[in-house]
Amino acid sequence: MPADLPEGASERLTDLARWIGTWCFRPVFDVRVQHRERIPATGPVVLVANHSSAVDGPLLFGVLGRRAVFLVKQEMFAGPLGWILPRIGQLAVRRGEPDRRPLIAALAVLRGGGVVGVFPEGTRGSGDVAAARQGAAWLARTSGAVVLPVACRGTRRPDGARRRLRPRVDVLVGQPMPAPTGRSRTELAAATETIRAALAEMVLELDDVRSST
Repeated sequence: MPADLPEGASERLTDLARWIGTWCFRPVFDVRVQHRERIPATGPVVLVANHSSAVDGPLLFGVLGRRAVFLVKQEMFAGPLGWILPRIGQLAVRRGEPDRRPLIAALAVLRGGGVVGVFPEGTRGSGDVAAARQGAAWLARTSGAVVLPVACRGTRRPDGARRRLRPRVDVLVGQPMPAPTGRSRTELAAATETIRAALAEMVLELDDVRSST
């Protein structure tokens, strides 16, 4: 079992899914990735991203250039996806319920030098990062992983807008942030706010770029 994947995942299926993810969105979206070079080529990374639509996770999964294990809401693990998602390394999270198992599995991936993706809003919404949970900061602090904020815009069609042919989707990769070091709950909460603020600032920056081009 590769160290950068959780138990039960298939290396071959994961890499096949990444390859498919790299290409399958091109006929649908005009995807533009800015500062891809900021993605660390090796070592543990906690990726935090805003969440505008269900497409964000699969899109990032394909464009990162590294295997990535995302924390995905339990409801997605139904039907055929319930078989596929665990085998390509994705971890189910029960919203609103205390369950440390996915965090422990994600921690093992990070300690193996892998990438774990977290949508700190906790659910799909406007993508404005109005709230954040402490999972990302805890994972980074415990594993020593850098935090990589990534903003994504354009996957969600505005309410009332007409469907467009190949709408533009922008992905902005931020500067890696060092792992939090504080051990107390107060320091963990402060680290969570720092991560949230950095991601929120990137989303606003990306909105400005999109509105001016």
